[in-house]
Amino acid sequence: MAENLMKNGHSLVVHDVNAAAVERAVAAGASAAATPAELAAQVETVVTMLPNSTHVLEVYAGTAGLLSTVSRGALMLDSSTIAPDVSRQLAAKAEKAGARFLDCPVSGGVNASKAGSLTFMVGGAEADMAAARAVLGCMGGNIVHCGAAGSGQAAKICNNMLLAVTMIGVSETMNLGVRLGLEPALLASILNSSSGRCWASDTYNPVPGVMPTVPSSNGYQGGFGTALMTKDLGLAQEAATSSQTPTPLGSLAHQIYRILTTSGYAEKDFSSVYQFLKEQEGGK
Repeated sequence: MAENLMKNGHSLVVHDVNAAAVERAVAAGASAAATPAELAAQVETVVTMLPNSTHVLEVYAGTAGLLSTVSRGALMLDSSTIAPDVSRQLAAKAEKAGARFLDCPVSGGVNASKAGSLTFMVGGAEADMAAARAVLGCMGGNIVHCGAAGSGQAAKICNNMLLAVTMIGVSETMNLGVRLGLEPALLASILNSSSGRCWASDTYNPVPGVMPTVPSSNGYQGGFGTALMTKDLGLAQEAATSSQTPTPLGSLAHQIYRILTTSGYAEKDFSSVYQFLKEQEGGK
């Protein structure tokens, strides 16, 4: 995402707890800031991407947080996937500081990030969308205004719940087909030209060797981590509980991914659920 912003003419100041990530960005032409506060003091637009609600609250509202030095009128775009209520809290805090905050979670994975074709689900004031689109358009091909603050997060956790359910379904199906003697690539081609077709089968297949450019063919490295998917499913279940919405498959998916995170798969891509199922009774 940072590289695509620079390719589109933006000058970047970067900060991350991952020193290697900062070094890569600096080598590509960015400058570095030691803290979020130091960063915010130098820019008119902030883009954040963090693992969970606690991290986002700390980076924005902590002692050396962005909001402590942000300039009036600054645009703050948070692409993390967090609880909608937290995004609403931060929007209110940003407004008090004279800044504009929008929640802008993304979908599309690593490949879409590299290609600059991410989907952004945006929550916030309609009046701020033109400015947001000018920045998000450098990183994504589909920018959707979902409503008021927090609504982008609501859309994202719904999407990720469905993604988890379908990935488990594709993994179960592929595992069954392989055990019945079908070649994985053949079965995938049949699914992808039939009514079972979905993103988890035709774009991000979980079986090693079926698609060369996805994490399953790289030891489930890279991509979207199982621990992060588990976190997002937890957010969906919290939202389902608070809204009294029945989500039986979403709840089961959450339990399955919780098991994966405690079974050595936490840092592997979430498509590794196929490998987990393969290793169960009857697997090799």
